[in-house]
Amino acid sequence: MKTISVGELRQNPTAALDAVEHGETFIVTRHRREIGLLTPLPRRRPVTADDYRAMIAATPVDASWTEELRADRDEFGEGRTA
Repeated sequence: MKTISVGELRQNPTAALDAVEHGETFIVTRHRREIGLLTPLPRRRPVTADDYRAMIAATPVDASWTEELRADRDEFGEGRTA
């Protein structure tokens, strides 16, 4: 882990932020005292089709769910037939 002073960060923020974007973490110091951490956000993994299938399979479904859905559709006019 690298260390960067507030002054260095102020003078060239682009270089530090580019490094963070590529996974580097910095300890930020002021007057040689650690004051913060500049770190990349965790990468979000996209949901795959297999992930989605697993979520659906793990979702409990019972008869009352169907009735709730039908009542909601009727309430909003989507379940009506002409």
